[in-house]
Amino acid sequence: MTSVVETTLSTARLRTQQEYLLQGSIQDNVVEDLLHRLRGLCDNADSHPESFHDHEMIYSIRSSTGQTTSVRVRRCLEPDKKDMPWHLRYLGQPELGDKNRATLVRSCVDVAVSKNVTAFLQEMGFKLDFEFTSKGFLFKRGRMKVIVAKVKRIPPNIPGMDPGMVGEDISKSYLVELSVVAPSGQEGLGEEVKQFAEQLKPLVNLQKIDHRSLS
Repeated sequence: MTSVVETTLSTARLRTQQEYLLQGSIQDNVVEDLLHRLRGLCDNADSHPESFHDHEMIYSIRSSTGQTTSVRVRRCLEPDKKDMPWHLRYLGQPELGDKNRATLVRSCVDVAVSKNVTAFLQEMGFKLDFEFTSKGFLFKRGRMKVIVAKVKRIPPNIPGMDPGMVGEDISKSYLVELSVVAPSGQEGLGEEVKQFAEQLKPLVNLQKIDHRSLS
């Protein structure tokens, strides 16, 4: 079964795009200042930013060689958007290239899937590692995307309970992500992302964060 997973992901990599990413956080008591700044800098400044409320599950599988592959399943929790398709996302390891790169760079595959995707993953041998909810706002500036979200953990052993009703705050801050997803080979996008991030200082300092160094 693992070989099927590896073959599937190998095929998906042929259509893989690159994500140029910076991340940071901002305290709850000043997040409104950041939202105000983003309204002025991003597209459609005269309209309200797009809101979202998602439930995300991370599944992983270990191959016969000991390599672990993880995928993310995301579904919308907003009552008026529950008919939206679920999404399956694969994120590669950050590239270990030039340390002077403006952003973190990693491969990315994101596809719409049906609601039975979790059962499909479990049949393939994937195990649920953890899950969380994120609720916040999405801003756009051209191809760039800014997410400001409150992340909440989901307590275990609550079968049948809507995760949007039981989430517990992880911290007294919001996650901030600035990213662009584009075909590979567009290194100049990283500089564009960095320049935009400079305009959000000193409210939030967005950085390249390699999550492998945090584990």
